[in-house]
Amino acid sequence: MPWMMSAPWVLIRNLRLIMATESDPQGKLDGIVKVIAANMIAEVSSIYVRLPDGTLELYATEGLRREAVHQLRMSKGEGLVGLIAQWGEPVNLPDAQKHPAFSFKPETGEDAYHSFLGVPILRGRRTLGVLTVQNRIERRYTDEEVEALQTTAMVLAELIASGAFEGAVTPPAEPPRGSLTLKGLPLADGLALGHIALHKPRPVILNFFADNPQAELQRLDQALDTLRKDIDGMASHHGSRSGEHSDILEALKMLANDRGWARKMREALAAGLTAEAAVERVQHNMRAHFMRHADAASRDRVHDLDDLSNRLLRLLTGENGHDVSDSLPSDAILVARNMGAAELLDYDPHKLRGLVIEDGGPAAHVAIVARSMDLAAMVQTHDVVSSVDHGDPAILDGEAGVLHIRPSLEVIRAYHDKARFRAKRQATFSRLRHTPAISKDGIRILLNMNAGLLVDLPNLHQSGADGIGLFRTELQFMVASRFPKMREQSLTYARVLDEAANRNVIFRSLDVGGDKVVPYMRQVKEANPALGWRAIRMSLDRPGLFRTQVRALLRAAAGRNLRLMIPFVTELSEFILARALIKKEIDYANRYGHELPQTIKVGVMIEVPALVYQLDALLPFVDFVSVGSNDLFQFLFAADRENDRVARRFDHLSPSALRILHEIAVKAEVHGVEFGLCGEMAGRPIEAMALIALGYRSISMAPASIGPVKAMVLSAEVKALRTFTLDLIDGNCPNVRKELLSFAEHNSIDI
Repeated sequence: MPWMMSAPWVLIRNLRLIMATESDPQGKLDGIVKVIAANMIAEVSSIYVRLPDGTLELYATEGLRREAVHQLRMSKGEGLVGLIAQWGEPVNLPDAQKHPAFSFKPETGEDAYHSFLGVPILRGRRTLGVLTVQNRIERRYTDEEVEALQTTAMVLAELIASGAFEGAVTPPAEPPRGSLTLKGLPLADGLALGHIALHKPRPVILNFFADNPQAELQRLDQALDTLRKDIDGMASHHGSRSGEHSDILEALKMLANDRGWARKMREALAAGLTAEAAVERVQHNMRAHFMRHADAASRDRVHDLDDLSNRLLRLLTGENGHDVSDSLPSDAILVARNMGAAELLDYDPHKLRGLVIEDGGPAAHVAIVARSMDLAAMVQTHDVVSSVDHGDPAILDGEAGVLHIRPSLEVIRAYHDKARFRAKRQATFSRLRHTPAISKDGIRILLNMNAGLLVDLPNLHQSGADGIGLFRTELQFMVASRFPKMREQSLTYARVLDEAANRNVIFRSLDVGGDKVVPYMRQVKEANPALGWRAIRMSLDRPGLFRTQVRALLRAAAGRNLRLMIPFVTELSEFILARALIKKEIDYANRYGHELPQTIKVGVMIEVPALVYQLDALLPFVDFVSVGSNDLFQFLFAADRENDRVARRFDHLSPSALRILHEIAVKAEVHGVEFGLCGEMAGRPIEAMALIALGYRSISMAPASIGPVKAMVLSAEVKALRTFTLDLIDGNCPNVRKELLSFAEHNSIDI
């Protein structure tokens, strides 16, 4: 016999009728489980509520023994109900009793029932309880039934939180709030002492049931129209200042105009929900869909979806009329569960000191913008939103990835001292900005900066960098909503060269694929993306993409000097093929009379160990080489640099690492080829000291690192340092770092 669930609007209508009755709160709960059971053709329907201690109590049931209500309690994580509450995900089983988590409770009389569907009653990420249905026959509930039960749970969550069942249901109490320290993934170095500002909290929905479906449809359409105009206005405003901000907003604009998103919300209205409830229902469903995909593009889509949904809710509830910076303290540490890049752009940058995000990753759009705004920042900070209140004093240590919430007086004093020391050091570095990095024995070291966005360019002058040793062209592609056209690329590259004036700029050709996701390109599912189809491999397989970029670079550098570096080369043949494609673009420019750069130098990035053993064959074909230490060492030591469990298991200053760097330097000198290094190790004074000892005279780093590294260079004598370091390598020293630190201390080198 087919199972026929009633239309969703029937369930919504009946729930509304129950809430309108004058019965006591327990009576309303009893009525709700009866309606759910009847609507879903279920023999059992039950509501469990989470208590302050984390246990779950049966509050209402239709089908189980009534005497079990308010008597049955399940400890935290116990049974299928505990599993749902713990993980916040639905459980749909044709025979629940065969599941290893099943916990038999004889007092309920549930031994006769097999099929089981349970969904969490969630508000935000807070679990208020669990809603279940059961049947005797073994069957798996349909997607429509799961969605109907989730819709009911959403309504229940808001009713519980709003106090509609006061006297019957008490929402779980919050624990007392004292000092707390949370760790996360460092995103941007810096130290922020200030006060918490919660990122635009989600508007509270007070009405779920529509009186007039047609009027709700008009409200939704009007709000959508306003939303799209607002996004267009933001795109126009920020686009005049920065190409990347415009690209990020363009991605948001595409989702705002997505017909599928609007259609899903209109379908939810047809079920009898208000416009606000429909927005939330669709947001939840689409979020769950995106989160089932682990790639970075899907995670960015989640953030964009949350951004747009919350903006739409604020329009519908009338909470959108104030400037988000109005209530922002002047020393704000912004805290968000997640946020889109466009939302961060809403805030007054002069008031922001730091950013803490519960979700997200270092490659997300908002992370790129945060770094460009020079905020102390960290992501993947578990439970931060539920742990803070707006206005809480806090200290964010971006270098360590630590947030101190409501810190003790001792912690405040310690960080005040650290802040004063940092300020003093920064003042010293600022005075060195125009001083060349020349060692005590007269060796000139070029200290370049890494960049990837137009908003990074002011750092070129502020840091006193000698040039741009690595311009990551892929960031322009990653923040765009579509593939940037040749002219758009060319304008970006021309602006970079304009800002650099006579300084050298090394453009790295497109390095996407792997973990660097471009949202508008079809992604290839790979078990190990870091070793997969990325960078030059993708460029050679898609030569049109590579040639378009080369053409844009040639146009941008017309009459100037162009340096182009090819990443992730593993074989000489790959570089020769890439150089042949570049030659075709040079021939094309000559054929059509386009002005070419005065000089064109093509180099290679050494980041795969196999290439080190081809240097004698490779170097005659290249104009320069740059060591990509981040990838080179993660491959050399088989340690994923994004994995905290293994990333710190090796030392950049181990003899094996220094030997391979020394070999590259020696080979490059023999062949008369320019060489340098770009990577995180160049930005740490002790590691930079070792690089200089090995013969590196050009290193590239984050702009903030240039001051400390320059201070080290000015206080060092390179010849003595080189002799000491090479002796350590030759002697298989077990702890090179310790010996170098001791050398620096005894020779008064500023590290």
